[in-house]
Amino acid sequence: MTRRGWILFAALSLFWGIPYLFIRVAVAEIDPLLLAFGRTFLGALLLLPFALRQGALRPLLKHWRWILLLTVVEIVVPWFMLGTAETRLNSSTTGLFIAVVPLIAAILLRILGHDHFDARRIAGLLLGFAGAAVLVGLDVHIDDLLAVGALGLVTIGYAIGPIIISRKLDGLPPLGVITASLSLAALVYAPFTPLVWPDRMVSAQAIVSVVVLAVVCTAGAFLVMFALIKEVGPSRMTFITYINPAIAIVLGAVVLSEPLTIGLAIGFPLVIIGSILGTWKSKPPPPEAAVTGPELTEERGS
Repeated sequence: MTRRGWILFAALSLFWGIPYLFIRVAVAEIDPLLLAFGRTFLGALLLLPFALRQGALRPLLKHWRWILLLTVVEIVVPWFMLGTAETRLNSSTTGLFIAVVPLIAAILLRILGHDHFDARRIAGLLLGFAGAAVLVGLDVHIDDLLAVGALGLVTIGYAIGPIIISRKLDGLPPLGVITASLSLAALVYAPFTPLVWPDRMVSAQAIVSVVVLAVVCTAGAFLVMFALIKEVGPSRMTFITYINPAIAIVLGAVVLSEPLTIGLAIGFPLVIIGSILGTWKSKPPPPEAAVTGPELTEERGS
């Protein structure tokens, strides 16, 4: 990747690594569905004036079907399913499923013929997944089939979303796409919020968590995500899911005084090495390497 690509990669890793901490704080007092609505509504409210000022929404009208599909697979279904699964499964199982996203993205892109994976990139994918598995631990439970199915939908959605952005929405104003998607997601969640509205005043800590999730981890993160996809492609972008657990673990230790395990010391270096191998762009073969057969014989004989 380029230097700009690595900077965007690091920024998005941070923006999508800290939500676990704030979600944990928020859901102690706020229902996950209401939290998802708060993130999308506040994020859309923040971005809408800028999108209108730049005229970033009008170009989307011809692509409304793909905008709607992106909203469903990247936001509406994953955020609801992830919140549901986290109430039934432990964090290790959830983290391990999310770490499968780059593998699913790689398979989809290979089937569609949109990307090429050499031995080095495949090794990076597998090494990054192994590192993520060590990071989250091996206390994995898959006996709750409903929750496991929900996580399966989350991973598929997170893998498909960047491909839609790269292949179907490329060239459209990112600010407009993000604003439209967050607005649509908020409209989907809104009718259900009265059913899960808290019956008592929530703390300032929970409110701050929702605001941070909306501003930094939603609006800001999606802007960086679009820039990163444009810079490195959808497959390399999904390697973010390998880094996120490490950031979440470190923040949990620093802020919530959670214990650091040996898995962090072993898994994090594996994740870093795997991400480098999997995202490093191969050099194109020299032009003379493509000359073979009779043409090569004629050149040597001349």
